[in-house]
Amino acid sequence: MLDDLGTPCTPHGAVRRVVSLVPSLPESLAETAPHLLVGATGWCTHPAGLAVRRIGGTKNPDLAAIIALEPDLVLANEEENRLADLETLRAAGIPVWVTRIRTLEESFTSLRRALTLACGLPEPPWLAAAQRAWSAPSVTEVRRAVIPIWRKPWMVLGRDTFAGDLLLRLGVRNLYAGHPERYPKVALPDLLAAGADLVVLPDEPYRFTAEDGTGFFPETPTALVSGRHLTWYGPSLAEAPDVLRAALG
Repeated sequence: MLDDLGTPCTPHGAVRRVVSLVPSLPESLAETAPHLLVGATGWCTHPAGLAVRRIGGTKNPDLAAIIALEPDLVLANEEENRLADLETLRAAGIPVWVTRIRTLEESFTSLRRALTLACGLPEPPWLAAAQRAWSAPSVTEVRRAVIPIWRKPWMVLGRDTFAGDLLLRLGVRNLYAGHPERYPKVALPDLLAAGADLVVLPDEPYRFTAEDGTGFFPETPTALVSGRHLTWYGPSLAEAPDVLRAALG
């Protein structure tokens, strides 16, 4: 089998023990086959009360702890995880499946492949529910927006991002979608002068709030949105359109 990057990944038999290095994927496994998950990063916050071994962060996983768990499969992501860490796990004989997701449609395909091909599971009902939730007609009115994702320094969504694709489907066009970088650093004065109709402020990876976010854009309407619904792919996609539309106003 080939993962999303075209890298061979063949578990050594039935998959019974999975470690996730991607914060959004434990929720997918928990909804589909909760008994499989034995390890996850400290950033894996959903579902609540996830009782598995914590194996560090996405960029600094405890590789020795992962190897000691003897997983049949490790789930990773091209953006979240470092290639050197994945190669160390592969060298230890652990199959690693890497996802690559830049659009909503890619998320459906990637999740289906990860669960059915890599994990050997039946396709879960929540995946079809998520596709139905996003099948509404396209919007006709589009607002131009900047979408900060970090402060100190200011960084925004740029080209070719999953979150940018979701927002466009909800009538919000990213003003930096044509930028050569995917997550460019842009000074606050330049953001203020970009001509946005809206500033979208997610609560992750940087936790923008009414006290630390909206006040930087006094002349432009702002929307505080759930980062989980904007940037995660999994069961949360089924409710994401309604949650995001309500936040965007």
